Amino acid sequence: MKNSYTQKEQYYGEYLGLDKILEAQLPESEARGIDAHDEMLFIIIHQTYELWFKQIMHELNSIIDIFQATSINDNAPSLQIAVHRTNRIVEIWKLLVAQVDVLETMTPMDFLDFRDLLTPASGFQSVQFRELETKLGLKMENRHEQRYYEHQLCPAHVTQIKALDDQESFLDLLEQWLERTPIWGLENWGGFEVPEGAKENIHPFWATYRHTFESGLVSEELAAIEMSDFDRLILGEGEQNTRLSAASLQAALFITLYRDYPLMQMPYQLLSKWLEIDELMATWRYRHMSMVRRMIGMRVGTGGSTGASYLKGAMEKHHIFGDFTRITTYLIPRAKLPKLPPVLERKLLFTTV
Repeated sequence: MKNSYTQKEQYYGEYLGLDKILEAQLPESEARGIDAHDEMLFIIIHQTYELWFKQIMHELNSIIDIFQATSINDNAPSLQIAVHRTNRIVEIWKLLVAQVDVLETMTPMDFLDFRDLLTPASGFQSVQFRELETKLGLKMENRHEQRYYEHQLCPAHVTQIKALDDQESFLDLLEQWLERTPIWGLENWGGFEVPEGAKENIHPFWATYRHTFESGLVSEELAAIEMSDFDRLILGEGEQNTRLSAASLQAALFITLYRDYPLMQMPYQLLSKWLEIDELMATWRYRHMSMVRRMIGMRVGTGGSTGASYLKGAMEKHHIFGDFTRITTYLIPRAKLPKLPPVLERKLLFTTV
């Protein structure tokens, strides 16, 4: 049977839309007859950033679609796909950090040749990046110098980002996924012995783990680490000072501790990769801040921000997955990990036979 589908012949430049892309660099200095050679580099670097932001958003949207399911089989393709695409985002962020090296071949005097022509445009006005932060889980109320956002962005873009702010972020979905971790039922913990002197009236695993961790602290650590912090963070006792729930952080800590079990490996890789992304985003902000200090010193940014000072505040405050880093305080060596009951061990293998 003859195939009625006829594929259109593709030509490289047409397929990639190169006419539009390569004609999209319009240096303001050229339009005004000013000699500013490095403005072309400045434009291309930032256009490239925007293209990579688009790709990251493409990957993130697909991962969000996966995590919007009411249940995710850790031994099914969906989680493997999410980890694979998360790893791609990691590699893209490495490129974004590395691009600063190219931009830094521009000297402060090279930048001054055209800097005044940019006002009041600013990288702050990258709507794609603001959307990306929001979709990941950075709420408007937690942004550094929140009022500055509404001042710098046009009203339509502010409305656009606030609409995203009201939707479930990836961090929200990740929290819900962790809370569904099906390991805490007492049917999994039959015969699990809790050591004498352990905290009472909590799950037997956490009573044992808490006792083991506290017993292993040396004198200097005893002075620095209060177990009441563990109780707030992991057990959910007292006033909470975290974005994520204690139930989700319990699951994250358990996954980290027992990641050598087959069914824990993919969840661990996922959490580890998002922590790496958080770190890479902070590194990118740090490189940007250092470059701005080198380029303009203490001067304000072209958009009217405090320049390097603003970037430093954003770097310190905009950690989206920071709660996950806090649990590393409470890790213990593999040799001291509580032995899991056989019934639970079997469930953490690829087969329950």
